Amino acid sequence: MFEQIGTVLAGAPAERERTPVRRQSRARGRCEGVFWRRTNRQDVRTIVLAARRYELAGRQPGARNGPLGGVAIELLELFANLVDFRTGRLEPSIDTLMLKLRRSRDAIVRALKNLRAHGFLDWLRRYQPTGNEGRGPQVHQTSNAYRMSLPDRARQILGRWGVAPPLPDDHVQVEAERAAGIDAHRASLDIVSRTLFDVGDNPLGQALARLGKAINLRESARQTESLSGSITNRRK
Repeated sequence: MFEQIGTVLAGAPAERERTPVRRQSRARGRCEGVFWRRTNRQDVRTIVLAARRYELAGRQPGARNGPLGGVAIELLELFANLVDFRTGRLEPSIDTLMLKLRRSRDAIVRALKNLRAHGFLDWLRRYQPTGNEGRGPQVHQTSNAYRMSLPDRARQILGRWGVAPPLPDDHVQVEAERAAGIDAHRASLDIVSRTLFDVGDNPLGQALARLGKAINLRESARQTESLSGSITNRRK
């Protein structure tokens, strides 16, 4: 009997080992450079405002939510506060989003999918090493890298709110006077100071300043020799 059981177990297919990471995942730290984009506070707030108007415009009469849903708007507002403007870095975990918004995992995942489907958000799945030695998974899933976007449909709904207002006339006048003052100051400088002003007081600027000074001295010496030669010829 035991031999029969052993034979059955030996002939049974082994249980398939679970894949440690999801499909199309990329290595953390190697994929974000071309994905994240530098941004600023005005741009991310414009995306949030566009999403709100997009949600209202797409909501059917009597319906509680529009195409995005209330949780998606909350999520986008949170992303606007978490993103690093200088680098575009945005990588909160699902657990962090759940904690910040006090929403269930299903609600967060649904909101993320809605934002992605309508063009307000995109992400890269990522994995990283587990640090295990020997047998066992060597990598595991980690947080996604997110990027906020403004889809064309939402931009059109946003209308004039999506366009930066023109600068006032007094601002243009002030900038023109400032540029004229800088040009006048630059013209008053000698060649060394002018080079440092243009390039900066750094090794490259200092080297160019020395080169310019040497050229200037050479041209001055040539002019002096030419003038002395002309005076000598006249005396003769």
